[in-house]
Amino acid sequence: MKLLSALLGSIASIGVILLIIIFQPEVRRFLLLLGNNTLKGRFNFIKRFIDPDFKQTEEANREAIAISQAMVQLSRDMTGALIVLSDSANVETFKNSGVRVDAEISKSLIESIFNKEAPMHDGAVVISKNRLHSASVVLPVSENSRIAKDLGLRHRAAVGSTENSGNKAFIVSEETGEMSYAYEGKLMRNLSVEKIKTLLEENLI
Repeated sequence: MKLLSALLGSIASIGVILLIIIFQPEVRRFLLLLGNNTLKGRFNFIKRFIDPDFKQTEEANREAIAISQAMVQLSRDMTGALIVLSDSANVETFKNSGVRVDAEISKSLIESIFNKEAPMHDGAVVISKNRLHSASVVLPVSENSRIAKDLGLRHRAAVGSTENSGNKAFIVSEETGEMSYAYEGKLMRNLSVEKIKTLLEENLI
């Protein structure tokens, strides 16, 4: 019995070795994937512990994705939108306008606010301190004569809200679906999804 057990054990060991040799590429890929995921998890945990800004950066990236995805969908649906990013100092200028929301930023919430049938679709959404601060906000309209004549009230309001403040504004045109960005009284038009997301990440952090 001892001899038989030893023999079966040897056969099993040889079988495992043969399987590893035969499926060597697959085993290697599995181990690399497992190792990478483990290292990533450990790195993120250590990064969160050491760097207090890491969590904030992750949150800003998540919010940038949510806002950019909402803008893309609104653009496809030819639904106008105006989203203003405001810091804690400038957000006080909106306290007497619009409807206070104070909600977590999400794609579905932004889309529902700007839905043409929604009661708060007119005006702007204001985002501050990584929260959707308020909706249906009335913004000052720019009187800048250099603004293109084909642009309507939404774009002029976006530019006006950034002229004398540190606000940044993101716009979706109801007529063309074009996505734009306003800052310091200037307007960047017809931006790609990648550019919109990059600008959001830079300004949300």
